[in-house]
Amino acid sequence: MEEKKLDLNSIIGFGLIFVILIWVMYNSQQKEAEEQAKKAQQEQVEAKQKPAPAKVDTTETKTVAPVSDSVQVAQLQSSLGSFAYSASLPSATEAFTTIENEVVRLKIANKGGYIVEAEMKEFEQFRKGSGKTVHLIKDGNADFNIELKTNDNRTLNTRDLFFEPTLTKEGENQVVTFRLKAGANQFLEYRYVLKPNDYMLDFAIRSQGLNTVLNSSNPVNLDWKIKTYRNEKSVSYENRYTELIFEYEGGKDDYLGQGDSKSDDPDDVTYIAFKQHFFTSVLLTDTAFKKATVVSENLVKDEEIDTLFTKQFKASVPLAFKNGELNYDMNWYYGPADYHILNNYDKNLDEIVPLGWGMFGWINRYIFIPTFDLLIGFLPYGIAIIILTILVRLVMSPFTYKSYLSQAKMKVLRPEIQELTAKYAKDPMKKQQETMKLYSKAGVNPMAGCLPAVMQIPVFYALFSFFPSAIDLRQKSFLWADDLSSFDSVIDLPFYIPFYGNHVSLFPILASIAIFFYMKMTTGDQAMSTPPQEGMPDMGKIMKIMIYISPLMMLFFFNNFASGLSLYYFISNAITIGIMLVIKNYIIDEKKIHAQIQENKTKPKTMNRFQRKMQEMMEEAEKQKNLKK
Repeated sequence: MEEKKLDLNSIIGFGLIFVILIWVMYNSQQKEAEEQAKKAQQEQVEAKQKPAPAKVDTTETKTVAPVSDSVQVAQLQSSLGSFAYSASLPSATEAFTTIENEVVRLKIANKGGYIVEAEMKEFEQFRKGSGKTVHLIKDGNADFNIELKTNDNRTLNTRDLFFEPTLTKEGENQVVTFRLKAGANQFLEYRYVLKPNDYMLDFAIRSQGLNTVLNSSNPVNLDWKIKTYRNEKSVSYENRYTELIFEYEGGKDDYLGQGDSKSDDPDDVTYIAFKQHFFTSVLLTDTAFKKATVVSENLVKDEEIDTLFTKQFKASVPLAFKNGELNYDMNWYYGPADYHILNNYDKNLDEIVPLGWGMFGWINRYIFIPTFDLLIGFLPYGIAIIILTILVRLVMSPFTYKSYLSQAKMKVLRPEIQELTAKYAKDPMKKQQETMKLYSKAGVNPMAGCLPAVMQIPVFYALFSFFPSAIDLRQKSFLWADDLSSFDSVIDLPFYIPFYGNHVSLFPILASIAIFFYMKMTTGDQAMSTPPQEGMPDMGKIMKIMIYISPLMMLFFFNNFASGLSLYYFISNAITIGIMLVIKNYIIDEKKIHAQIQENKTKPKTMNRFQRKMQEMMEEAEKQKNLKK
């Protein structure tokens, strides 16, 4: 688009308009001053003609002020229309109503009628013993507003209007009703119901008699915002798991993901969750919102400076009228992002906890979570992680055995493969054919070493999702780690290292050392047993480089991660090293393997379907090559 520029004529025109405006304002002020002077003179004349009033006690004049009240009501009436009725009530003050149970305390303001403070009574901020409870809402970090359109073309925001509270009890439930009144029987109502020992509260939005006041031809907008407080030791790690999640179209769920700014416009939304790693604020509705606009903005631009908030979440949804009135049954949830608590509500809220997609989530839900729950029932949390790790490694040990056995077979065949490589150095296709024949005669499958490793990937990824989501580990100590859900700092640095942080965690160092020796044992043997292919990169050299790069990457990557996860990887790799040493020294005998391979060569070998297909493809390629020659 071409950029517009101001020419000389435009500048002169704007100058003349500015002079005219100044002249008009000056004249209006002069006229107003003259009128006020005339009015003051007239009041003085009338005062001289009236008899002197009787003396009135000054204390009585302070309590009786009908003139000022009537003026205030008149002013509000002109700006708020019928809703000025609420402004004249005694509740039109900056007051609050507090409801609480054993686990949560909520403070609701008269102005706006929404929750301005949500305190988690059983959880402490940052570290155990800090004395600061976790607040999801406080000091104006949240906003809840409904934009109302009146029939006389006014636009009003509920956040600016005063509601009248009424606190009652229904059995053991605390019920507080906030009404924004347009008349004696005309109001917009928010109704909160808090049950004992529950983070979920019922919430309803209803209107009565407002069909003559509000323009109901179009839905009104409900806006909800939260600037999420940092509650954990590592702001970067917490921010990684702070995200906006929503359910839409009858049970589907999705999230906005990470980034400086993310947004989406889902249809038929039934809940919106502002998740803060281990805590979450959720708005649920029985009547699906036809459309929603959700936004997530990252507030941590610099981890050294931006340490108070993590993200800014926004949601805007339409509320539709039915017969000229609003009628929505909803719920608020302010509490921990605990899989067990959320799953018990049977509202698909367990999807808020990131346990992994597909089979990874299935493994966590039906294997790791029940197993870990059983262990922490009678064991300290750190010991429970070690026992869980041992169980996982024992279950995976058959795959470890097959992988190592395959590597041992390949190691025995290495001299013969090197002979074939030298013999057919100028004919790669023939060399490949003869190598496949050798594998077939010896009864060795070169893929056997890879398949067990592939089988372990689902377990690896499931546990990678499980530990950061396990709120049970939050502020639970083990050895030098005071919080298994956060980093285990043993040295605090006076400076900040990019991608590493300003502290040194010990469990990642131990895990890196263990993974170095593990890769030295496995990757080293595999590199030696894998002959280099012509025209292909030398995988042996690449694997040797990875032996040193992988532990270094883990050292940097896990320094800010949960120490429980680093503890798992350290114990897992240490156990795997032990299992492999036992297999190598007491189970696998390379001489016996060599004798078995030689015996296999003498036996007639039937190719399986895959080997036969590979042989046919190589023979066809060899045939085509000869035809070209």
